[in-house]
Amino acid sequence: MRGLARPDDDLGCGAVFERRLRVGGDQPVAVAVSGGGDSLALALIADAWARAHGRRLLILTVDHGLGPLSRDWTQACADLANRLRAGFQALTWTGRKPATGLPAAAREARHRLIATAARDAGAQVVLLGHTASDRAEADVMRRGGATTPSPREWAPSPVWPEGRDVFLLRPLLGAGRAEIRAWLTARGETWIDDPANDDPRFARARARQALGTRVMSCAEHVASSARPAELAMVARAEAGLLAVARDALRQGDVAAFVGAACLCAAGTSRPPRADRTGRLAERLQGSETFTTSLSGARVEAAETEVRFMREPGEMTRRGLKPLSLAPGLAEVWDGRFEIAADHAVTILPLAGLAARLPSDQRQGLTSLPPSARQGLPVVVDGDRVDLADGLRGVTVRPLAHARLLAACGAVEREP
Repeated sequence: MRGLARPDDDLGCGAVFERRLRVGGDQPVAVAVSGGGDSLALALIADAWARAHGRRLLILTVDHGLGPLSRDWTQACADLANRLRAGFQALTWTGRKPATGLPAAAREARHRLIATAARDAGAQVVLLGHTASDRAEADVMRRGGATTPSPREWAPSPVWPEGRDVFLLRPLLGAGRAEIRAWLTARGETWIDDPANDDPRFARARARQALGTRVMSCAEHVASSARPAELAMVARAEAGLLAVARDALRQGDVAAFVGAACLCAAGTSRPPRADRTGRLAERLQGSETFTTSLSGARVEAAETEVRFMREPGEMTRRGLKPLSLAPGLAEVWDGRFEIAADHAVTILPLAGLAARLPSDQRQGLTSLPPSARQGLPVVVDGDRVDLADGLRGVTVRPLAHARLLAACGAVEREP
């Protein structure tokens, strides 16, 4: 039947699926489909793999509302899902669109919508149709001064907190765009060509025109993440705090780990600048004891251990608002804790309220540095203040360490 790829004719995706995905289970595998050739080929290949390995397929498409044909493209994706008998969700980017930086804004909105939909559906992996051609174009754009990252085969979702627990898999990075279109043509498939791909106002379109049909080999872009992963796995985590032995940071290049630890401990979404991260990593490899802050994180470098935590002053300066939780609904507080309750509660930071905690709860906090205690979530009920973690009917999941493991490459396949 047209549209069903053979498992042995998969443009190299099968080997990637074997490395990264689980066989069987109730969780769907999500694939982001735009209607273009790359994502169409990926959906067909993923459908064949899912059928052969006992998995459900969920097709997600985003209507950015940026062109007169966007609804037609969404319908084409819905028709594909119907043909494959796959699950389908159409997601819409609503609200005002920026006058400048539109491609970056659209990309971020797309990631947020897809990550939220995938997580709500129980999918922990989203397949994306980036190719070897996309990698080559990203290289051209960086040489022109852009900060566009090279797409990686396996990575955590780049948005936070919507992307928590969601990983992105790009199994087509070994194939070029022309090869994929030849594959589709041989199967009688048609696809959508977005005019924006040829619009010279956009940097990617200019890079695509400069490259023509040339692509770079996948091997040229493989970067080792072994060192950050090793450090992430030995890091100690306690109530949102991350800590690692000082000696462990004195071995090799640790800048990537330090940047990730700051990002995850702060619960923020914007990574620290590379130059500032490099300077901090260099100081941590010395013997100086000091305290500093970076991108919303407080870093306490003691003689034997380095601790990363939320910077209380930054939390106060930005005005962390109380979080009102509806029963049964999990939400993320301060980017660091996922909290759910079986009754309505309001979450506040502990800062200024510690004296009102029960004595046993105050005693239980003595293992934490004073600065780390101030950002802990508490529930206020009249004159009573309780730590949210451990309160009856309230569930608190610290996110910093799981996020650190994902960011550092310690999670190599579908959880």
